[in-house]
Amino acid sequence: MIEIISLEGEEKNIRTLAAPISQDRDIHEDPIILSLAERAKKMPEFSGKKEEEIILYPGNESPFERALLIGMGKADDISCEDLRAFSGKAVRKCVEMGLDHAALAAPSPEKTGPENARLADIDMAAAMAQGAVLGNHIFDRYKEKKEKKPLGSVFLPASPQNAGAMKKAVQRAEIVCKGTLLAREWVSMPSNDKKPAELAKIMARAARGKNIKVTELTGTGLAERGMNALLAVAKGSRSGPRMLVMEYRHEKARRHVALIGKGVTFDSGGVNLKPTGSLEDMKTDMSGAAAAAAAVISLAELDAPVHATAVLPLVENMPSGQATRPGDIVKSFSGKTVEILNTDAEGRLILIDAMSWAEKEYAPDVIIDIATLTGACVVALGEKIAGVFSHDDALADAIVEAGEKNHEPCWRMPLPGFYKDLLKSDLADIQNISSSKWGGAITAALFLNAFVKKARWAHIDIAGPASAKKGHPYCGAGGTGFGVRLLCDVAEGKWE
Repeated sequence: MIEIISLEGEEKNIRTLAAPISQDRDIHEDPIILSLAERAKKMPEFSGKKEEEIILYPGNESPFERALLIGMGKADDISCEDLRAFSGKAVRKCVEMGLDHAALAAPSPEKTGPENARLADIDMAAAMAQGAVLGNHIFDRYKEKKEKKPLGSVFLPASPQNAGAMKKAVQRAEIVCKGTLLAREWVSMPSNDKKPAELAKIMARAARGKNIKVTELTGTGLAERGMNALLAVAKGSRSGPRMLVMEYRHEKARRHVALIGKGVTFDSGGVNLKPTGSLEDMKTDMSGAAAAAAAVISLAELDAPVHATAVLPLVENMPSGQATRPGDIVKSFSGKTVEILNTDAEGRLILIDAMSWAEKEYAPDVIIDIATLTGACVVALGEKIAGVFSHDDALADAIVEAGEKNHEPCWRMPLPGFYKDLLKSDLADIQNISSSKWGGAITAALFLNAFVKKARWAHIDIAGPASAKKGHPYCGAGGTGFGVRLLCDVAEGKWE
């Protein structure tokens, strides 16, 4: 989809150019773009401020039929995220106009960003490529009329001396963002089309031919292994549970990272039934599994020198005469008994069996679980920031930094040991909810941590950013694919 070219538009018969324009100084070197910016700023409706857009039809003055100029605000304030948003906005505008391609002009690195921290051209190219791929996504598989068509090509101009490095950065961005789109599709898909067995097949199919070993455990296999916490969640549904394992192993891998993704394909709350208003979006409760699976697929596509295994417990949480009841006690895979006081705190139950089994089966160096786990985390951080919980400073820092780089923002949360008392049960080794109504995101993380033995561990609560009711420049409403880009960076990172 994305191709690196020179800025001579006639070489590719490029008819549409999109360029970011600053309000306070020129940020381009190319005389064609400088001329277009000068012309646009003579018009009263455009000055280069943020959110401003104008389309020019320059005629014989330019090799392009049309130029879409998008205001970026002050040049010193422009960030890679602003350029990512610019690309997404430009691509979406071209899609709305029914166009089939666009060239996206990057600003000069010497003129963009704070004076003491100018943006690197490779970073700008990667961010713009991300915005273009993500913004070109249209989820319309359930629409009778396909009113919009994604762009067939997006061109990023580059100087000959930088073309090689930019091409490598752009190719990586495109692969990882296609993985993000894969996750978006799975999250936005309705639950009737992704029951556990069906979702396992869909994910396994996506991994086919990519040097990924896929293993699937069914209800019988799960029972034989003693995964009773997971099975307790699945008991109320006629749709049997699955555990899907996707292992990618490169010969030059330095460490093994296990990604445990919560995969509740629909969460009714079970016997502790959710009220109207809380049920409608519960098809997204498998966003963690989607992110983990798509990350491993992306890493395999990249031929990244890592060893990454996605362990995906897939269940449907439903009420019925067979469902788990509040007060039931189950023996988890780890051997610890769990008193289930709330069947709507189900994600942590499937995660503990998946984590314990993964640690015993694979002995990974690092375990990262990712889950739409608690509403408490959304209360604390809002709908756009994920919570990160870990006792490991280096691992937590790597996750937060990867989130900052990719604009998948994360905030490290506390894990105070004295809150563990809130999970004490009189009848079992531990209970699945806190005895206090406060600090629910923290106590949920502490519950998970109790089932990790030796591996370095982090928990990412994506309950807020996993889906969006309203779109933004490079993501429409629905599943966001949050976590895929972040997890790929962490898995490949050089942190110790």
